[in-house]
Amino acid sequence: MCKAHDYTIHGTHHHFGWDRSIPPVMTVAPGSTIEFECLDASGGQLTKDSTVDDVAGLDFGKVNPVTGPVFVEGAEPGDAIKVTIHEFKPSGFGWTANIPGFGLLADQFGEAALNIWKYDAAGLAPALYGPGGRVPLKPFAGTIGLAPAEPGLHSVVPPRRVGGNMDIRDLAAGTELYLPVEVAGALFSIGDTHAAQGDGEVCGTAIESPMDVVLTLDLVKDAGLKMPRFTTPGPVTRHLDEKGYEVTTGVGSDLFEGAKAAVSQMVDLLAARHGMAPVEAYMLCSVCGDLRISEIVDQPNWIVSFYFPRVVLD
Repeated sequence: MCKAHDYTIHGTHHHFGWDRSIPPVMTVAPGSTIEFECLDASGGQLTKDSTVDDVAGLDFGKVNPVTGPVFVEGAEPGDAIKVTIHEFKPSGFGWTANIPGFGLLADQFGEAALNIWKYDAAGLAPALYGPGGRVPLKPFAGTIGLAPAEPGLHSVVPPRRVGGNMDIRDLAAGTELYLPVEVAGALFSIGDTHAAQGDGEVCGTAIESPMDVVLTLDLVKDAGLKMPRFTTPGPVTRHLDEKGYEVTTGVGSDLFEGAKAAVSQMVDLLAARHGMAPVEAYMLCSVCGDLRISEIVDQPNWIVSFYFPRVVLD
């Protein structure tokens, strides 16, 4: 059942980057429920008919558009915006790409690659992956946040203390997210919707997919919140847990290098075992595998693990 909403903000009302001077497209009272039309992370540059040549031609000034901003009446610095995410309305189309120079293993995968997805928008059955496998879906918004206090235009790519491009796959339907307000009205925006993603989004892209999002914006006065926090409505990995996991590790004194080692070994394992090209295994890891810090107290070495759900390829 679709959630009733008070307003709709169309995808034409989008912006690139965070800037407190961007005029709001709408002013709403706390407690308002809004449907946002969100573009995919390419801003429509990649379509169901795109080829790998289109990846190399991406205009990075037009990536990660966010719909908004919305001015919330009464919001002031020191408050928080409570975002209750009700539902996603997926499009059935998505893409995953290896973009040269981007991603955890950018030094190992210098050539562009692209996988176009067609999935069940209504039932959200696991989506077929071109080289093999079926990926369980879990729609969420990769970029969701408020305008920062610092004046000027700020890139949408890195996450910020007011949210932004957090790429947390558990910001799914039913989640309650709290964001610290730094400017009058908060200036809320959302975009970068995904049909599925692994924790870490290791190749830099998920199943990037345009979709609509219905959510409610509430105001928490004098929250004193320093960073985003959220509450989930239940288990977060049930869609992946059914058949267990293959796990590789990275051990050393640098967490970033440990993460690279864990993912690189999983790519090698999947490519050898399932006969797929390494870059295809890398992209598959990005949409359904999870990076975890398994140990960080027994210095000088830490352990990073990469969990790949067996249900995808069994």
